[in-house]
Amino acid sequence: MIRPAVTFALWLAIAIFVVLNDFVGDTWIAATLSVRAVEWYKALVPIPYVAMMAIIHAGRTRGDNWFEASLLAALLWPTSTMLAGFLYARLAYEEGAEAFFDRLGFWWGAPYPLLVLVLFVAPVVAGWALAARR
Repeated sequence: MIRPAVTFALWLAIAIFVVLNDFVGDTWIAATLSVRAVEWYKALVPIPYVAMMAIIHAGRTRGDNWFEASLLAALLWPTSTMLAGFLYARLAYEEGAEAFFDRLGFWWGAPYPLLVLVLFVAPVVAGWALAARR
């Protein structure tokens, strides 16, 4: 069953976690680690949390329309979380769009696309895994 309210509530939890994690990484952790290490921290720490939210989403949207529900989350979560991250950087540090798009450059070692990929894949994989158990 498709439940947009569940999808939105879990996305809100993810977005709050990602923004707070970025804040902690930019303030406390940035004082002790290199820039690259902080970027890896900001990308890797939310991944288990995203996986947990995807499992909760799959459990709440179990049924005949599990694929549509997981596809809704897979399309909504990465784009809106990237938007929340951009707005955080814009409002807190007055960074422009070019600084945000530099974070997306995976080919030179930026880890942020890994988080975006997990946000896209996790709901579908969790939904498929729970649907296969039925």
